[in-house]
Amino acid sequence: MADSDLYTNDGTVDIHKKPANKKKTGNWKACRFILGNECCERLAYYGMGTNLVNYLEKRLGMGTAKAATSVSNWSGTCYATPLIGAFLADAYLGRYWTIAIFSIVYVLGMTLLTLTASINGLKPHCDSSGCNATASQRAACFVALYLIAIGTGGIKPCVSSFGADQFDETDETERKKKSSFFNWFYMSINVGALIASTVLVWMQMNVGWNWGFGVPAVAMAIAVVFFFSGSKLYRLQKPGGSPLTRIAQVVVASIRKCKVKIPANKSLLYETADEECNIQGSRKLEHTNKLGFFDKAAVESETDRAKELPSPWSLCTVTQVEELKSVIRLLPIWASGIVFATVYGQMSTMFVLQGNTLDQHMGPNFKIPSASLSVFDTASVLFWAPIYDKLLVPLARRFTGHERGFTTLQRMGIGLALSIFSMVVAGILEVVRLGTVRKNNYYDLEYIPMSIFWQVPQYFIIGCAEVFTFIGQMEFFYDQAPDAMRSLCSALSLTTVALGNYLSTLLVTVVTKVTKKNGNLGWIPDNLNRGHLDYFYWLLAVLSVINFLVYLWIAKWFTYKKATGRAQ
Repeated sequence: MADSDLYTNDGTVDIHKKPANKKKTGNWKACRFILGNECCERLAYYGMGTNLVNYLEKRLGMGTAKAATSVSNWSGTCYATPLIGAFLADAYLGRYWTIAIFSIVYVLGMTLLTLTASINGLKPHCDSSGCNATASQRAACFVALYLIAIGTGGIKPCVSSFGADQFDETDETERKKKSSFFNWFYMSINVGALIASTVLVWMQMNVGWNWGFGVPAVAMAIAVVFFFSGSKLYRLQKPGGSPLTRIAQVVVASIRKCKVKIPANKSLLYETADEECNIQGSRKLEHTNKLGFFDKAAVESETDRAKELPSPWSLCTVTQVEELKSVIRLLPIWASGIVFATVYGQMSTMFVLQGNTLDQHMGPNFKIPSASLSVFDTASVLFWAPIYDKLLVPLARRFTGHERGFTTLQRMGIGLALSIFSMVVAGILEVVRLGTVRKNNYYDLEYIPMSIFWQVPQYFIIGCAEVFTFIGQMEFFYDQAPDAMRSLCSALSLTTVALGNYLSTLLVTVVTKVTKKNGNLGWIPDNLNRGHLDYFYWLLAVLSVINFLVYLWIAKWFTYKKATGRAQ
């Protein structure tokens, strides 16, 4: 059997740093540990984060708007810290060790959060009049939350890419399996979220926050055990050195050679003669015509030829130049995900607060916490993900001829369109709810006699949109990222969620400030019966329409990367 049949050609190695054997490593046998790890980690994250707005409002004594913005800021940070973890993974540690180290930080954060809700002195004092949290108790809680944000920063950008690394992209059979992996990966996230938004949220509201936070902490510890259990089966991509340094070298070399003429024959641009790329863990990239200014970095000058080893700050390979071009081409697609993430973020803030005003009874004796309605988002994902993989892809393949049915850009666009309808449905419900309030003078009634299950459609539509946009985004950023920058580009895609949360915070802050002028209560007062939350939903729907139209224009002009050769 030839080495190419026995070992992977994408540069991956096993845990002992030897070339990865196709029969003994990778594929679904390794992925089951990664999927199990992700399921438990997401159970921990959502079990703690889904109902966090209610914990901050009721136990730490924050107002409605402040609790919502605090959750948005924390959630945003959880999606911004992956840039740090991704850089360390791509440059120095590799994805395996980055996940391992940051998982420990995550467990420490979860343990501290559990202690702040369990131990006298750390947990707020509560009586019949409410809860009173001291400044030090709030500080301890937020230290725990931001330790979790740091921990998740090393896991989020690496786990999906680490899972995809288990399939050799140079092997046609394994490459087809990789597309299904992203669907099953997102399903495992939502299985964890399903348990979190039902069992754990109910536990927090009815048993106690000590158990409500303690169980997620144990789930995170189990996630770590799952991850290490599969170590012998994993394929590891070798870190390729600092991607930021390589990007900086191309920019500097291009500027230094700004007056150099680019040859008409692009094969004259500088590239290593070997089949293997000189960047560890990366394949070569073919030249593309757009963003031609940066090609100047690969033009050999007389000075470069005179040196046996030209400075990487004056001469770069075509692959290095194409790395930068690939990242720049991703940025407009990345930006179009921010508004979608803002819409998605409403599930943990405005949807919960809206649900707090509705009748939460399910039968005469059982009340469903408003945060638990996110279970319908999760159920939607669990419903649509296998349908997309098993039915829609084969059906679409007949018409498009594309091996994945839809291109990743088409898939994301469908999700963006669906997100508009989720805001329209949420806005219509709020119009009806406020109409009931005005008609019956329910302004000071805590619960309006409308079932909370009227919120189900808006959650279900967002879940469907996720299957298209978020899974498509994961696959797109993995595929179109340079081989040695996949963690960083996965982190880049996650920052859309961070910026979406920050945009949500900004919108709430601006809307509150503007609409409270002249003594008005504003759109989002503490008593939503006297506000206009529907206006906020209409604002998001309009922003989503504009974003979708811009996305269509961006996608039309996108150039896909072209990898060639094999990784070293």
